Amino acid sequence: SSFALKSSFVPQRTMVKVCIFSAEKHSTRSFAPLISEFDCKLVSEACSPSTAPLCEECQVACLFISDDCNRDVVKIFKEKGVKLIALRCCQSDRVDREACAEFGIPVVNVPKYSEHAIAEQALALAMCLNRRIHRAYNRVREGNFTLNGLIGVDFNGKTCGIVGTGRIGMAAARIFKGLGMKVLAYDPVPKPEFEDVVSYVRFDELLAQSDVISLHCKLTNSTRFMISAGALGKMKPGVILINVARGGLIHVPSLMKFIQNGHIGAAGLDVYEEEPDFPLYTHDLSALQDDERMLHWDEQYAKLRALPNVLCTPNSGFLTHEACEDIAARTVQSIREMEAGKPLSNLVAPGW
Repeated sequence: SSFALKSSFVPQRTMVKVCIFSAEKHSTRSFAPLISEFDCKLVSEACSPSTAPLCEECQVACLFISDDCNRDVVKIFKEKGVKLIALRCCQSDRVDREACAEFGIPVVNVPKYSEHAIAEQALALAMCLNRRIHRAYNRVREGNFTLNGLIGVDFNGKTCGIVGTGRIGMAAARIFKGLGMKVLAYDPVPKPEFEDVVSYVRFDELLAQSDVISLHCKLTNSTRFMISAGALGKMKPGVILINVARGGLIHVPSLMKFIQNGHIGAAGLDVYEEEPDFPLYTHDLSALQDDERMLHWDEQYAKLRALPNVLCTPNSGFLTHEACEDIAARTVQSIREMEAGKPLSNLVAPGW
């Protein structure tokens, strides 16, 4: 019997320890799969050189879009024994990948999650701006029920231009087409399988013909400030411009100029080109004392979001239960692969 007891003994698995930075209240529910699978430490603060040491004794550092992962942070991770950096997002431009390679710490991301979440945010911004929902809401709260200045247009029969026809761009194209809009698209690599949904045209043609323009492309050297004064001047007067992709696609001073002179009808922005040393999103600046808040004051962004026909949201386009579940599931997958010594499916390639 003693032999039977010994032979049936199975050593307990040692749980991987994961340090989750930027663990805000809105996202803790989505961490349930990680918490049930691994030994997790939740850190509400963003990752930075000052908070990185909190990963002590953890094998995985789990970061979000606003977390800083510069060389100093990577060095600290190495000293603390971190074996994997797991990004809970697609973008990896705040990660010093050269330092990660030097210190031998692989980086994984979430290359895709619910494309519908971000595509639907584009629609929500466009509809809100067109029908002045944000302005009507504020009026009614104050007891003002007048209709002046609230006139919109029927989207049905109008033209929507989609810039970038990846998964998210095509999800947005199908949504706008469902409203009865003609959908044009620009992509350096047109996809014939989508030609039943969109009509591919040159970039200048899309700018000139579209009543709504929605940006869905990556930020690269060739796309940075693709929406500049030259592009804005080619757009149809009164166009609604939507950006749920990357802030650096738009040259903001030029956008403000063309909004103020009346050429651009409205802009819906879920993203903004932030200062690299202090990411704007995920921070509550209203809780700071005035003198401290002024240290992080972005005068340009303050002027931009004060314009009555500009609607800004805090990079919340991805924020649906379904998208958060996808992100958690892929993060769990990556950590499991590391634990088992398997190839990492979502490894961030050099120069990605």
